[in-house]
Amino acid sequence: MSILLAADFSQAEWVAWWPALQSALPGETLVREVANPLSIEIALVANPPQRLLAGLPRLRFIQSLWAGVDGLLGDASLPRDIPLARMVDPMLSQAIAETALWATLSLHRDTFEYAAQQRRGEWRQRPQHRADEVTVAVLGLGEMGRATALRLAGNGYRVLGWSTRPVQLGGVVTRAGTAALAPVLAEAEIAINLLPLTDATRGLFGKPTFAQMRNGASLVNLGRGAHVIEADLLAALESGRLRHAVLDVFAVEPLAAGHAFWTHPRISVLPHIGALTDPRSAAQVVARNVQALRNGTPLAHLVDRTRGY
Repeated sequence: MSILLAADFSQAEWVAWWPALQSALPGETLVREVANPLSIEIALVANPPQRLLAGLPRLRFIQSLWAGVDGLLGDASLPRDIPLARMVDPMLSQAIAETALWATLSLHRDTFEYAAQQRRGEWRQRPQHRADEVTVAVLGLGEMGRATALRLAGNGYRVLGWSTRPVQLGGVVTRAGTAALAPVLAEAEIAINLLPLTDATRGLFGKPTFAQMRNGASLVNLGRGAHVIEADLLAALESGRLRHAVLDVFAVEPLAAGHAFWTHPRISVLPHIGALTDPRSAAQVVARNVQALRNGTPLAHLVDRTRGY
């Protein structure tokens, strides 16, 4: 029986992933193409072709190589009775926490404004606030959200964590449930989105939510592009309701040439690099789940399909 690696990788990504997985899975047969559908027992996937997994009658387990699984769950042909695990890699969580800290520091210390001043040749000092005077809301307290909240709190920020279900996190004030979201947004000067993309969160950041946010607050979107209604974000920035947006993810990627986000003075664009999966550490996560399957022990980080993550 074989393990299929079904991935929409660039050549450079194949060069990194293939040896890392081979090294982590000694004794396993790893294949890149389905020569015999009956031989595939496990699928390691990263943006696989639609309907591919439905054609594997002996498939027992699907391991995503990405943290988000909304694309997989959007494939109506995805076998519903096969366990699906998402990638939860501590290195990935630390990387996203670093990006969130960079964005928070840049907004807190007016880095984007100083960059604009430099382009104008303008020398002007702005008021400087302490980190403990800045309230940051981290929306979504999964693995990445918890790592981010703790990193920000460790750097002196007042952090509010919000999630749909209660989460206890030392040093961080946490709130849960739909009714708690608006008060959290009203307090925060910076809102960092790390929510999974589900039917409930799609389009969450639109006109109604922007109206709930503190006037002059900033948005950092490290979740999914579909969380944001682009026209509403542009309107909120133009009106001054929002001060700035740091965007790492977009509804359509790559972001189209000529898109308004590229040149908007209050938007900072990142090319979906908030946290790139490191094949070296991710391969070890894969190997542990493969071994668990072989041993008949519980699999880690299984997706609850009713919740979408």
